[in-house]
Amino acid sequence: PCAMTPSARPDVNLVPAWVKDALFYQIFPDRFCRSQAPSPDGRFRFQPWGTAPDWYGYQGGDLRGIIEKLDYLQGLNVTALYLNPIFASAANHRYHTYDYFAVDPLLGGNDAFRALLDAVHARGMRLIVDGVFNHVGRGFWAFHHVLENRQASPYADWFTIRGFPLQAYPPDDEGPCNYEAWWGLPALPKLNVAHPDVQAYLWQVAEHWTRFGIDGWRLDVPTEIQVPGFWQQFRARVKRINPEAYIVGEVWDAGREWLAGDTFDGITNYAFGRYALGFFGRRALPAETMAISGHPVPRLTAEGFAQGVERMIRGQAWEFTQGNLNYLDSHDTPRILRLAAGDAAAVKLMLGFQMTMPGAPILYYGTEIGLDGGPDPDCRRAFPWHAAPSWNRELLEHCQWLADVRTRHAVLRAGRYACLWAQNDAFAFKRFAPDDAAYVVFNAGLQPVALRLEDAYGLQRSCAFRDARTGEAVRGARGALETVDVPAQSLRIFVRDPA
Repeated sequence: PCAMTPSARPDVNLVPAWVKDALFYQIFPDRFCRSQAPSPDGRFRFQPWGTAPDWYGYQGGDLRGIIEKLDYLQGLNVTALYLNPIFASAANHRYHTYDYFAVDPLLGGNDAFRALLDAVHARGMRLIVDGVFNHVGRGFWAFHHVLENRQASPYADWFTIRGFPLQAYPPDDEGPCNYEAWWGLPALPKLNVAHPDVQAYLWQVAEHWTRFGIDGWRLDVPTEIQVPGFWQQFRARVKRINPEAYIVGEVWDAGREWLAGDTFDGITNYAFGRYALGFFGRRALPAETMAISGHPVPRLTAEGFAQGVERMIRGQAWEFTQGNLNYLDSHDTPRILRLAAGDAAAVKLMLGFQMTMPGAPILYYGTEIGLDGGPDPDCRRAFPWHAAPSWNRELLEHCQWLADVRTRHAVLRAGRYACLWAQNDAFAFKRFAPDDAAYVVFNAGLQPVALRLEDAYGLQRSCAFRDARTGEAVRGARGALETVDVPAQSLRIFVRDPA
């Protein structure tokens, strides 16, 4: 029913080994948890927790609040955190950096970050941060210097300026402005990264925080920095300090040119979520093709889904497939529950796909409890610690079970991939290693199905498998599993019997 060729064996080990085993959790700091400890000086005035998100309001989530929720995160088997920007900024999302060497005081400052890193590492977890190096905020010290001194500023060449004085605050804050800015937005001056002094400054930032103890960088819009050699030098400097540091680039397309061994260890694999939504959530999609951030999400048949997944996996060397972050949703997209039109059963299937495929799954905070939200900024709602009855407990327990199965069975983290079935509403694949295997079977339809999986790389001898949830035994022999029943909108995972 679908191609059954195994993924290529990697020739080199370029991606940090820990990434392949990791379950990441993405935190938008202002909206995850406000610490119970009072701020040092009590100055800060925040919106009430749970206020509808907007472009300008702060709800007071901070780094010590994350420390207070580490038990919760480890209960999800989370092993690595990715934090949206934490450096000093005049925006609640903190992509408008004004000081790269200071953690934002509203988050608790450098001391709170030190405490968070120490707490994370004490639990054997990892933490990566967002590096926004393409553009800065208007308050960035070098841009401020140019605002005040015009062309006489020694930093004027750090930006691409078309005239003086700078039109940094036009009546319409959407622009136009007389300098290069990200998407033309006056609030986001674009750095002239071709300038040697700018490069040296940014590399210094990367080195500083790597020495501070972070476990890697998620790089914002790195494809917009096309300066030859810049990212290669960035990688070399970071890896010289910490060879196990993870460097992942925000790339919305295939990204093969960024995964050659000299630049990134992985990309933000948004194609993963688009494929998952196109198949498991296709009933929620409009008849015409919809798009997420300009990228189409067509309705997919099982056959089309399998073909897309195959292309995605083979778009780069297997080593980098294992190093990608597999996304369903994020701070830049509507929540997956919203995209699936509230169909929690479809979301459960997508989570199952995310937790069992090659690559590192990344949960966007609140997805595991069914947090809703539309396009930015609505997708950045506060985590409802204050409204626990609103949580989808069934979805949370499902997510915990999936994460536990993935944690207990190494083949689901590191095994190679082969598609076994793609027909009608059913999709199945195998993760396998020389001495282990697991079968994952999905039924995205509204009626139960029964499948007998013919395995071209099949079992050399009879052996026992069991349902990872129920413990039900399933026999494998002569290159096939016996017929298995899969209820509507559900998945089954079969793992080798440890006996």
